Amino acid sequence: MDWVPILAGLIPSIGVGLLFWYAMRAVVRADRHERAALAHSDDAADDPAGETPGDEEHSPHQG
Repeated sequence: MDWVPILAGLIPSIGVGLLFWYAMRAVVRADRHERAALAHSDDAADDPAGETPGDEEHSPHQG
């Protein structure tokens, strides 16, 4: 059995699969980091110690 044609058919598919996996991994990691950054900024915005004097009137936490 000649392995060269088999490898010639499989190597491009494996290469494209690896490129797709790498791209999707980058997208998922970027999304994870973006969500963490947004959660951190939301926590900082919700922190009452971070408010300046006079902001109590416009605070969304007061009913």
